[in-house]
Amino acid sequence: MASIRHKLLCWYDEAGRDLPWRHTRDPYAVWVSEVMLQQTRVETVIPYYERFLQSFPTPYALAEADEDAVLSHWSGLGYYRRARLLHAGVREVVAQYDGEVPEDAEARRALPGVGRYTAGAIGSIAFDKEEPIVDGNVTRVLARLLRVKTPVGTSATTNRLWEEAARLVPGERPGDLNQALMELGATVCTSKQPRCGSCPVADGCKAFAHGEVEALPVPRTRKAPKEVKLAAVVATRGRGAERKVWLIKGDQPLFGGLWGVPMAEGSPRAVLSEAGLQARLGSEPVERIEHVLTHRRLRIDVHRASAARGRESETRRPFTADDLKSVGISTLTKKVLTSALRR
Repeated sequence: MASIRHKLLCWYDEAGRDLPWRHTRDPYAVWVSEVMLQQTRVETVIPYYERFLQSFPTPYALAEADEDAVLSHWSGLGYYRRARLLHAGVREVVAQYDGEVPEDAEARRALPGVGRYTAGAIGSIAFDKEEPIVDGNVTRVLARLLRVKTPVGTSATTNRLWEEAARLVPGERPGDLNQALMELGATVCTSKQPRCGSCPVADGCKAFAHGEVEALPVPRTRKAPKEVKLAAVVATRGRGAERKVWLIKGDQPLFGGLWGVPMAEGSPRAVLSEAGLQARLGSEPVERIEHVLTHRRLRIDVHRASAARGRESETRRPFTADDLKSVGISTLTKKVLTSALRR
């Protein structure tokens, strides 16, 4: 393990990408970056990370912000539950720890939304603690390095990988070691066409020795995405610069906590009624949109409605185009609005 650690750290010092969150050991900033990077590409995250910390530079700033302000900075990044849990976790840090992210690992793991991966990333990078991490990239590296042949996602594989990561992390620069593992998986030990000739630990890789790099890790069995048919209604009032579009906010299964157009299974008239709105509904959908989520394939008929009216509340109100810039809306809502309002 000592040889592997040394090779990884030397390689990381030479090959590690220059990323904004690698210029800080502020545990709050590390926390923000790690939450954003979950299931999201680095290139996508960079501008979001920079804007987010400009607006919320400290735990106190984020804790004091309302949810709409937080989600507006997350709009388009996806997986919005991450933002709400980060917000809740930071509020707890302010309330219980005077705005200081706790060094104690158990205290970190007790925060909303902080599992052992995020806790380990904060602990190793910000506090220089010998805490392991296992994400998708680390899974791929370790599964190939150690020739782990049980499927990803099973308890046997998960336990084995965390045990191996825990064996590897002790020593100097645990945060850099963890980042080296992630970097190797992201840039060299990739899922397709891995660059084994550029790998600093290829000589110790069991999968490489057995010609099984492309076959590992063994993927979990995935179900085909469920197809869901929805009707979305873009209900407006007024015209020209005075036009406003009605949005609702609630505990929607897909995008709970965000503002969105009325959208559900059923007829567009029923969708409007369920949203508490009345309007002149167009006779035909203006467009059909397909939107793929992790486990669902959405087929959405977009309808327009005019002269819309309803009782305004905290979860239902009309928005101008400028208003939409300051609240959280999903990429799907943006697609729906664009398809209906551009015509």
